[in-house]
Amino acid sequence: MLRIGILYPLHSAEDDYPFMGSRLEPPVEVAVVHTDAVDLHTVEDCRRTGDWDHLKPGARELRTLGVDVCMWACTSGSFVYGLAGAGEQARQLGSFLGVPASSTSLAFAKAIKTLGITRVAVAATYPEELAAAFVDFLGQGGIQVVGLASLEIWTAVEVGAVGPEQVIEFVRANNHPDAEAILVPDTALHTTGFLPALDEAAGKPVLTANQVTMWQALRLGGRIPGQGGFGQLFAFAEEPVRERE
Repeated sequence: MLRIGILYPLHSAEDDYPFMGSRLEPPVEVAVVHTDAVDLHTVEDCRRTGDWDHLKPGARELRTLGVDVCMWACTSGSFVYGLAGAGEQARQLGSFLGVPASSTSLAFAKAIKTLGITRVAVAATYPEELAAAFVDFLGQGGIQVVGLASLEIWTAVEVGAVGPEQVIEFVRANNHPDAEAILVPDTALHTTGFLPALDEAAGKPVLTANQVTMWQALRLGGRIPGQGGFGQLFAFAEEPVRERE
C-alpha cells in the first residue's frame, strides 16, 4: 500500500488527509507529522514556518516511518518563497528523505497545468497581503489570476472552524466569469468532504489545498488518481509519475 507522508503545520484540517486516503480506490496509508509554526498569516511568519529549521524535525520523524512520498502540506509556507524557492524547498525535503517530495503550492501549479487552463480566480481565506503573494507565485508560473477575494482570516485555528456552507457560498460568490477554475489555497480549511458540491456550485473545477496535495502525492507515488468523489481534478486520469518536483 502506498504510504504518503504529510508534513503539516500545527493543527487545523489535517484530518482531511486520512479521510481522503481511506476513501480512495484502492486506499492509501497517510502518516501526518506536525511541524512547529507561528499561527499568524503574515508573509514574514509564513516564511519562518517554511524554513528548514522548522521542517527538519518533522522530516526526521517521517524518515523513521518509511513513507514512499512526502508533501509539505502548507500552501503559504511554500509560495512565499516564490516558484523557484518553493522548488528548492521541495528538493531539499526530498533529498533529506530519499523519496519524491513536493508542496501544496507546487501541487496547485501542476494541477492547473494538467487541466490545461491558464486563467483562475482565487478565493482565499488569507489576509489580502498574503493572498497577493499567492497571486504573485501563480504569475511566476504563467497563470493569470482574473479575480481575487479574501476572507481576511489571520490564523489557521480560525480557518479550521469555517464550515462547508460558508466555503461553498464563498466560492459561488467569487466565481469570476473569465476564470477556468477557482483556487481555494489554505490547507487549514476543511474541503475534502464536499469537493463535488464545490464544483457544482461553481460549474467549473474548484481546486482546494488539501485536494491538490493528495492528488500530487498520488502522482509522485506512481498512482493514476482518476476516480470519482473528489472533484473534477481527481476525475481526470493522468499518467502517473515518479519524480521529485
